[in-house]
Amino acid sequence: MSELLSKRTAVVAPSNRLFLVFYIGTERYALLATEVVEVLPRLALKPIAHAPIWVAGVFAHRAQMVPVIDISAMTFGLEAVERTSTRLVLVHYRGKRLGLLLEQASDTLRCNPADFQPYGLDNHDTPYLGPVRQDAKGLLQWIRVDHLLSPAVCALLFPPSLDDAGTQGLV
Repeated sequence: MSELLSKRTAVVAPSNRLFLVFYIGTERYALLATEVVEVLPRLALKPIAHAPIWVAGVFAHRAQMVPVIDISAMTFGLEAVERTSTRLVLVHYRGKRLGLLLEQASDTLRCNPADFQPYGLDNHDTPYLGPVRQDAKGLLQWIRVDHLLSPAVCALLFPPSLDDAGTQGLV
């Protein structure tokens, strides 16, 4: 009897996850909220010379330099529109902090990640564009943070520090 009672009262863990929703133009995209460190207003950035056009720059955050990329410029070649809802979103990127300029990043959505389905294209140039989910507002595409940067851009934005290099090259 106690086994039956425990089965009835057992709490089923929800499979829903929280996503931060943003726009690129009129299209909706989402980041998994657990990848988000902090949502900041758009801040002044220091440009990085010879970086791809979608590298918006760097800024100091809690005594650490953080590179920032413009997702709109990276995806469609158009810089993020400066509006009050354009945010600088700090995310976890492979053990480091990365800033993302995101338009209209002011909404969240709780849904089951399994609701996102492959969209039928294997686009090697944009591995960060994940599966899509359909709802009453249309399609929503999941942006995969760990796939945002190519190895070359990652090396540009996160060069090894002198501490990482040890004493290589020092005599």
